[in-house]
Amino acid sequence: MRSVFIISNMRTAWRTLGARVVRDIMTVAVACCFVGVSYGAIAVASGIPTWAVVAFSVFVFAGGSQFLAVSLVAAGSPVTAVLGGLLLNARHLPFGLTIADALGTTWPRRLIGSHLLIDESAAFALAQPDTPRRRAAYWLTGITLFVLWQAGTLVGVAVGSNIADPSSFGLDAAFPAALLLLILPRLREAAGLRVATTAAAIAVVTALFLPAGLPVLLGLLGLVAVGRRPDQPPPASSPPTPVTATEAKP
Repeated sequence: MRSVFIISNMRTAWRTLGARVVRDIMTVAVACCFVGVSYGAIAVASGIPTWAVVAFSVFVFAGGSQFLAVSLVAAGSPVTAVLGGLLLNARHLPFGLTIADALGTTWPRRLIGSHLLIDESAAFALAQPDTPRRRAAYWLTGITLFVLWQAGTLVGVAVGSNIADPSSFGLDAAFPAALLLLILPRLREAAGLRVATTAAAIAVVTALFLPAGLPVLLGLLGLVAVGRRPDQPPPASSPPTPVTATEAKP
């Protein structure tokens, strides 16, 4: 029943969206598949059981949280891994409020759709001009990325199980490289550059004396450097009250 529901949504999305949007979604999905390979290989090489790596990918389905959890569990900080995952995924709360119309109104749609809520599905949905296209973009992105992420995880598990050090193939750099590509456009803005520089400085300095994982979380303090955008207009003031001819008389 669930497979029929998913296939129906995929067909509807394919008909509603244009070729350019579908192409962009597929390009992002393929890129995320390679990041999934990196996750699977690093997780298995870190000593996490294969079943746990696959289950984590299926039931959590959040790339940033998965990488963070793997690195912290491998470093012996499971509590920090849980706190870090909750903090990273807190951004999904405003996402859900913003794109609620894309999920539909029935409980099956909302239940499955909420699991597919990731940065990419939210971004493609918000870029559409109307509700039918938002819904189509959301479901096509979410389902495609979910399938390819699981496929990438399985490939990564197979690779990580047969090599001693994934970093020798550069797999450990796939996720940081993907994040860097995401923030590069924002680094052209003064506010984005301030936040990135402050966060990096905090993380590097605190890494000298704090356990693994905490410097990354403390790097979120860089958000205080966002300040006010220079192009943001000042608050509008009330226009002066016109003086009538009667009030102007002495």
